[in-house]
Amino acid sequence: MADGDDAVMSMADFHTWFDARARAHSFQVERIPFADLTGWDFEPDTGNLVHESGRFFSVEGLRVRTDRAWAARWTQPIIVQPEIGMLGILVKRFDGVPHCLMQAKMEPGNINGLQLSPTVQATRSNYTKVHGGAGTKYLEYFRPGSRGRVLFDGLQSEQGTWFLHKRNRNIVVETEDDVPLDDNFCWLTLDQLHRLLRLDHMVNMDSRTVLACIPHGPAGPGGRDAADGSFAEAVRSSLSGHGRAVHDLGEVLGRLTEVRARRELVQRLVPLRDVTEGGWRLGAEAIDHRDGKYFDIVAVDVRATNREVTAWPQPLLAPKRPGLVALLVRRIGGTLHALVQARSDAGMLNVAELTATVHCQPDNYADAPPEHRPAYLDHVLAAPPDRVRLDVMYSEEGGRFHHAQNRYLVIEVEDDAAAEPDDRYLWTTLNQLTSLLRHSNYLTVELRSLMAGLRGL
Repeated sequence: MADGDDAVMSMADFHTWFDARARAHSFQVERIPFADLTGWDFEPDTGNLVHESGRFFSVEGLRVRTDRAWAARWTQPIIVQPEIGMLGILVKRFDGVPHCLMQAKMEPGNINGLQLSPTVQATRSNYTKVHGGAGTKYLEYFRPGSRGRVLFDGLQSEQGTWFLHKRNRNIVVETEDDVPLDDNFCWLTLDQLHRLLRLDHMVNMDSRTVLACIPHGPAGPGGRDAADGSFAEAVRSSLSGHGRAVHDLGEVLGRLTEVRARRELVQRLVPLRDVTEGGWRLGAEAIDHRDGKYFDIVAVDVRATNREVTAWPQPLLAPKRPGLVALLVRRIGGTLHALVQARSDAGMLNVAELTATVHCQPDNYADAPPEHRPAYLDHVLAAPPDRVRLDVMYSEEGGRFHHAQNRYLVIEVEDDAAAEPDDRYLWTTLNQLTSLLRHSNYLTVELRSLMAGLRGL
């Protein structure tokens, strides 16, 4: 079916279509022992969990040394996926309004199975068909030499707690071509996508990171320009760069560079069998920590009728509990600012990136001394409901993580609240954060998810 006016749908049409896509395909994900993980094996010399092709990804050990006061050294399993995948959204205008081509896609670790994904969401091994399956639909629009207009193209990091140096290419291309429309794809406006971002577990992580990178302006969230004093107007104004920032962009960059230069983050890959020195247990059905915290490595058998390959086994990283990603915002001199922190995670490429005010699994700090609890965690947990501007559960990457989810919060505080406690924290405008997306490894994927959610407000 070619695209056209009949391809543009209302929100009611979307939900009808999405429900139909869920009914049209069968999805089954079953936990299995590692012994049944066909095509994968633990290397005899290292114990690393690898694929027989040498591609896709591996699970290895990582020894980390930092200069922080609490839990400065540890060893953990880590996902090693050196190849760079592609996350692409195709944009086309209908009656002058930009629409994004999105797909209903199942990933083995997704909550609810089906979530809304970018036009193209594929690792290099996937789109070069190492798996022997079907080709990646619409990949040709993102290839070199395609006739589309590139709106954004950059490498962005992924979860530094669970991946080692992982990055994906985030790309947005606008086309004027007639685009054949597959049954599992639909055209949605940015306004519709922003509404869907308010729903739990609807828009997947890969869509959120690309949506955050779409330039604000003609292709970004449009609408009212009147200064009505609302939070929505404050978000639009901050995104547009109106008003004065507490710190200029050079100071923001300098603060992050100072943290990267001063903070210690030493990473060393070690055999997976060596993670036992850090309290990890290597079992027949899971790799887990003796304290019952953090995450497990498990094996699953997958059946999915709408994928390039309809059946496969694979390992997944399964967090023990949901996390919390919270952003404090306040109006300073009439301009909305967000309090971000320069944070180091075990697998980060450049020592530190900017992330939300609070970014943690709260249960991991239940027995931590008060001085080592994350700054502002207790402030966020006690926030009155009338100050909460966004409260939504988002799933993380479903291709590598099993039911990984975070509660994403945006909390507006009073003008005189939440000072910068040290040089790791600083107040930035939303426009400054958007500007930093032109560079790689500046904003964590969790902060980009929050930026996408904020645009919807």
